Amino acid sequence: MSFDIHKNSYSGDNARILVASMRGFNSEVFRSPEFEFEDAICQFDHVDMLVPVLNLNLTSTVRKRVANYISIKTAKKELLTSGCTTSYVKCEYDLFFFICQHFWDITCINSILGWREKCHQAVLWLDEIWVKELSNPKTKLCLELLKNFDYIFTTQTASAKAITDLINRPCYSLPYGVDAIQFCPVSIQPERSIDIYSIGRRSPIIHQALLEFSEQKNLLYLYDTLKGLQMNNYKEHRKLYSNLIKRSRYFIANKAKFDTPEQTGGQEEIGSRFFEGAAGGAVMIGIPPNNEAFNTIFDWNDAIIPIGYDTSNLSDIITELDKQPERLHQIRENNIVNTLLRNDWVYRWEKVLEKVGLHITPKMISRKNYLHDLAKLATTSKIMV
Repeated sequence: MSFDIHKNSYSGDNARILVASMRGFNSEVFRSPEFEFEDAICQFDHVDMLVPVLNLNLTSTVRKRVANYISIKTAKKELLTSGCTTSYVKCEYDLFFFICQHFWDITCINSILGWREKCHQAVLWLDEIWVKELSNPKTKLCLELLKNFDYIFTTQTASAKAITDLINRPCYSLPYGVDAIQFCPVSIQPERSIDIYSIGRRSPIIHQALLEFSEQKNLLYLYDTLKGLQMNNYKEHRKLYSNLIKRSRYFIANKAKFDTPEQTGGQEEIGSRFFEGAAGGAVMIGIPPNNEAFNTIFDWNDAIIPIGYDTSNLSDIITELDKQPERLHQIRENNIVNTLLRNDWVYRWEKVLEKVGLHITPKMISRKNYLHDLAKLATTSKIMV
């Protein structure tokens, strides 16, 4: 069996990029920024997309378990398998691009035959990998598969050098981005009817404080009440999510995995929430990472209103901010404008193309021009406080 390489309306018959996507394999909500990045690339470059499919029959499941057991025991990376069906890359491409959320996703590459021979260059973007994890034999074996790539990128700055040292391949930091056009509220000027919006991981202390504050002041505090992580439809999820942020006055954003130091080993990295909250023009409150990357990317005043994990007086902080409408207006404008000019996915893709020596496309230039036009509009519009 094989899974399909999908032609899209932007590539025509001259696709120069082959993107491998895990969207047919996984549907966890935390993967939605990656799928958004892939779709953005399809919009402004010439792309074919390869979508793995999980083989669910019992025989394949047993083979997968046996193969991975033997692979780990014998340290043979070629035997690692993700359990997806086999595919064959038959056309030639300038670049193979593979986004992995987790190190285990890398094993899917063993089921894609011909990718290295048919693609002149290959880049992998590894979303989450902690330096502490690199000492694990299973993780190290998976990362051995990266030696066939020309370049590796990761969202986590402290991990980039550690990966380079481990596998002797160039690894660079590439932060999250966002579809700044979809998240931008400027053209529609929605009323910010949600007072406080929190999604995903949260501090129980801060959450309790917000529950009490919203009850006392009759505020709309929107937060998760379910544990489910599966999306029915990723595009519908991102659309709803962006619309909620655009209608939120305050948005809770914290450093990545801020509540699991046993996994991070104390490493502090930027989570995707910061990019999404800023893009929607919300005033962000939360726990920022203490690292150079955050200070460089979010270098404008009040990009985040910092609090601690055990902050219990959040009601006082928000009440004081509400007394400063001019400051709130400036925060929203700065968040939106800087996102449009710096943190859209087109800028991330431009960095990848620059590294591999490929030219940017006319559609990328058009998108950047439109982003600049929206930024100008944001500075002349009345942004809802």
